[in-house]
Amino acid sequence: MPGSDPPGHPGRTIVVAFIVRRVIAAVLMLAVVSAATFAIFFLIPRALGQTPEGMASRYVGRDATPEAIQGAVKRMHLDDPILVQYGRFAQGIVAGQDYSLGPKKAECPAPCFGFSFNNNQPVWPTLLDRLPATLSLAFGAAIVWLISGVGIGVISALRRGTLLDRTAMTVALAGVSLPIYFTGLVSLSVFAYTLGIFPGGGSYTPITQNPVMWFQALILPWITLAFLYAALYARLTRAGMLETMSEDYIRTARAKGLKESTVVVKHALRATLTPILTIFGLDLGLLLGGAVLTESTFSIQGIGKLVIDAIRGNDLPVVLGVTLFAAFFIVLANLIVDILYAVVDPRVRLS
Repeated sequence: MPGSDPPGHPGRTIVVAFIVRRVIAAVLMLAVVSAATFAIFFLIPRALGQTPEGMASRYVGRDATPEAIQGAVKRMHLDDPILVQYGRFAQGIVAGQDYSLGPKKAECPAPCFGFSFNNNQPVWPTLLDRLPATLSLAFGAAIVWLISGVGIGVISALRRGTLLDRTAMTVALAGVSLPIYFTGLVSLSVFAYTLGIFPGGGSYTPITQNPVMWFQALILPWITLAFLYAALYARLTRAGMLETMSEDYIRTARAKGLKESTVVVKHALRATLTPILTIFGLDLGLLLGGAVLTESTFSIQGIGKLVIDAIRGNDLPVVLGVTLFAAFFIVLANLIVDILYAVVDPRVRLS
């Protein structure tokens, strides 16, 4: 009948139900993450004998006076029962809350990820101010490592045992083994300060100010960060392709006279992408929460650099806010990956 779903294919209702289930699971996971984050920053220290004054000292800087610490205890209600504190914490995320600053109050609108008493401002606007730099770094590097890693993995699998395969896997092993702060400093020393090909550290320019300088400043961080991840993706893609290329349906596709490119891309690579999507979502979610080492190495004022500065300045609300922010991106990335599964492999919708 017109408008009916083709026989043997999941209907639109199944697709919608699949997405709804994943969204509900993501919301529940965010609730669990908020509770776990609260426990790490508030419940566990209190269970280990930390006093409200000791906890408050982590919110007002290293050189705070006893009067400032006592004021933080009252402002944050750290002497209230733990369940009351969590209720206020959760309410702040959803509906916002106010903080007392002596004779006046400071408003922290939703989503309130905390209030920095060092800077006298909510954490959320600070995160949004640093987010473009982190987005630029994460998405640019992700494109480079995904294309190069998967491409090298496919070529290595199709040329198994050749010099190209061995060279690519050796480079991949080096990429996985070398820490980002080592490759970052070496690349800065050679390509920026010695050869002068790329700008040095601290040269990041927002894309809204100068797109050309934005691109030039991020080429080296992109390549350095992608070198670490592309190596892992190349090895995983190679292993998946070698396993898939030996399957019966690949031999059947070749026996039908299909072009080799069609067999590789449409049949073999598509089956290999499922585990790649899984780790890609996790890796990208982690980077969106702050590429700490890369941003610190290249002096990019992103979320990762923000949390490092907050740790040094004993500004715990910022650390707490970044933790929640990063967890949100990881859960969101997992949700997107789950939905993409249904695109890559429609059988996932039925599970």
